[in-house]
Amino acid sequence: MIKATYYGQSCVEFDFDGTKVLLDPFITYNPLAKAIDVHSIKPDFIFLSHGHQDHVADMATIQKNSGATVLAIVETAAWVRRQGVADDKVVEFNLGGTVQLPFGSVKMVYAAHTNSTPDGQYGGFPVGFVFDVQGKKIYFAGDTALTMEMKLLADLNLDWAFLPIGGHYTMDVDDAVKAATFINCASVVGVHYDSFPPITINKQQALDKFQNEDISLLLPQIGETIDL
Repeated sequence: MIKATYYGQSCVEFDFDGTKVLLDPFITYNPLAKAIDVHSIKPDFIFLSHGHQDHVADMATIQKNSGATVLAIVETAAWVRRQGVADDKVVEFNLGGTVQLPFGSVKMVYAAHTNSTPDGQYGGFPVGFVFDVQGKKIYFAGDTALTMEMKLLADLNLDWAFLPIGGHYTMDVDDAVKAATFINCASVVGVHYDSFPPITINKQQALDKFQNEDISLLLPQIGETIDL
């Protein structure tokens, strides 16, 4: 069974039959996630879509507490090492690359955004990930604008897509609806919204816009777990 727990902003933890996979850990500094105890989160793997603070702020703490292996694009992985994470706990790969892990495979795919690390260094390309686990395919888009490259994912038969919907720094709701059609995925979980004033959305309006295109949009509460 596959579950996903939403921790706010773009932070999601997948549970693949007991293997915990955390993406873009940003909890401590998220004003909407104060009820979440970051020290209770102990994943087996951590994936970073890019190095911006609102996606990596709790990486070091969570990795230290859990001993998780951290996976990221090469330059962002170098920043992970600079935070004191041991080499054998860091896996670097790059766009188009696929890693085989005990729970399944993960392919790194294109995202249209920027990327630097909190220490001001170049972070490589921003990316998304496609998880292929237990016969299901899950797209985690990371921070991205709407891009034609998404159409390359249309024939993957995606079961779920985690898409940013807050606008300002990423796609807004309207572009995310288009993205869902580009990738041919009818089940979407919205992320990267409401954490800060520039990305506050009208949730009911967002739900209606997706529904008008026969696309399911889920907006889980922070700390809520959903079945995938």
